[in-house]
Amino acid sequence: MTGRRGCCVAQQYTARMEVMTKVNNSARARSAARRLLVQALYQRQLSGPPWQELHGQFSADPTFKRADAEYFRAALAAICDDSARLDEELRHHSDIDTARLDPVEHAILYLGIWELISRLDIPYRVVINEAVELAKRFGATDGHRYVNAVLDKASRVHRGVERGEVA
Repeated sequence: MTGRRGCCVAQQYTARMEVMTKVNNSARARSAARRLLVQALYQRQLSGPPWQELHGQFSADPTFKRADAEYFRAALAAICDDSARLDEELRHHSDIDTARLDPVEHAILYLGIWELISRLDIPYRVVINEAVELAKRFGATDGHRYVNAVLDKASRVHRGVERGEVA
């Protein structure tokens, strides 16, 4: 009897581990896509190629294999097509004019604002944390503090219910 029960427990454990592995792999793939998105959005600010060209360039990169390809494409297209609206949204939450923003922080904020507005399936804390980590890795010395402040302010507007601040 215990042998059979032990077998069921082992199967349940294995099934849970498979689910956790898929979730972890999905999170890693999304993080990898975000890193590539920041680079693509940075490049777009400097040289202005259409998103399709950037997609082709970055999807050919060997590191793209580890990224969530669907998320990368959807985010890149949406952010590039709607950058004026995202800049307008940034103006509401930032004390620095978007034209004066460091291109790296600007790229990270584009992504973070877009996720807060458009990707309600991603918890606001994940959006902010991922953006802060990207700013620490790619941004100016204290850029992560600025990114954190802007996205925190934006999350109060766009995710107030999730934050428990609005009924």
